[in-house]
Amino acid sequence: MFVWVTRLVLLFAILTAIYVALSRYSRWNRRKTLEAEYDAAKGPEKSRNEHVAEGLTDYDRSLSKRLLLGVFVYPVAVIALLLLIANYM
Repeated sequence: MFVWVTRLVLLFAILTAIYVALSRYSRWNRRKTLEAEYDAAKGPEKSRNEHVAEGLTDYDRSLSKRLLLGVFVYPVAVIALLLLIANYM
């Protein structure tokens, strides 16, 4: 039983590291896109920092940000399915 607990803790630690890396990359990529949008606009009415801050606030509430939580859901679901198949079939 102790082996399973340590493996689960290790799995969640690895998945957390992957989630943090993907989240930071996605946010960085969105920031670069917002900066490019601002630079391409002709005569913007607000400052660059305000534009980027508003865009990142919208990004934090977006579906794409929440979809990153699939990093936790899919591997755990696959492992649970494999355990179910191995034990009952």
